[in-house]
Amino acid sequence: MRETPRPRETAADSGSGLPQRRPERAFAHAGADGSGTPHRSDGRPPHTPRGARRTDLAGHPGTTPPVPGWPAPLVSGVLGLLAVLFALITWQVAVEGPLLRLDERVGAKLFERGPAGLTQVFSDLGGMPVALPVLTCAIAYALWRRALRLAVYAALTMAAVPALVIPLKVATARQGPLTEAVNYYPSGHTATAAVAYGATALVLLALPRPAWLREASWPRAWMMPVAAILLTTATGIGLVLHGYHWPLDVLASWCLGPLVLAPLWWVSCRSRRRSSG
Repeated sequence: MRETPRPRETAADSGSGLPQRRPERAFAHAGADGSGTPHRSDGRPPHTPRGARRTDLAGHPGTTPPVPGWPAPLVSGVLGLLAVLFALITWQVAVEGPLLRLDERVGAKLFERGPAGLTQVFSDLGGMPVALPVLTCAIAYALWRRALRLAVYAALTMAAVPALVIPLKVATARQGPLTEAVNYYPSGHTATAAVAYGATALVLLALPRPAWLREASWPRAWMMPVAAILLTTATGIGLVLHGYHWPLDVLASWCLGPLVLAPLWWVSCRSRRRSSG
């Protein structure tokens, strides 16, 4: 009598015993090069979703291709709104419209409020002696990491601030608060803070962090743009409360800063895509 072939065991029939290793499958799971990385013998990616996904710089599963930063349509929409708001404020200042008169009434109630020493410190955050060395250190670090294009764009972004602000000051010739002097619109200190700290954050985000810093629990990536926003906001608040600028002067520079930073943001995103690709 011929022996009936024994059917293969299934997972349900195997019971509670531990699975046994099968030598003939060890080579397929270890990879053709013996590296120990599991993959299919025919070269195709495994069927599991995680196995087919690319990872980011930190080793976490990412998208394919990686798309760091905010979506481009969202950024374009925000920049468009800021451009419209900046144009509206500039027009009202130039024609001395109702928005300008409202600004003067609001500003008169805010001037010389709060601790004078603290508001002075906040105001100084937008000065060249404070903001420019911060950006200079970031540019030097980019050059050290051989990111020449990123460093050049950051330097040109900072140079665009006086090139845009000074002609606007002369064209509008707005009188400052608590003084007879003119050329106060828009706020140069606020624009300097927005661009210097914002460009620093974009440069540092685009460069891969050193190994010792990646292993640390801080600083997180989101801390750099948040710090730039907080420093820029503090600068504008200090300028208004101390009586150096009208509120619209500061608001206009808050709108102008992201517009000036837009080309550097684009270069920063491209650098991060190349680094994570």
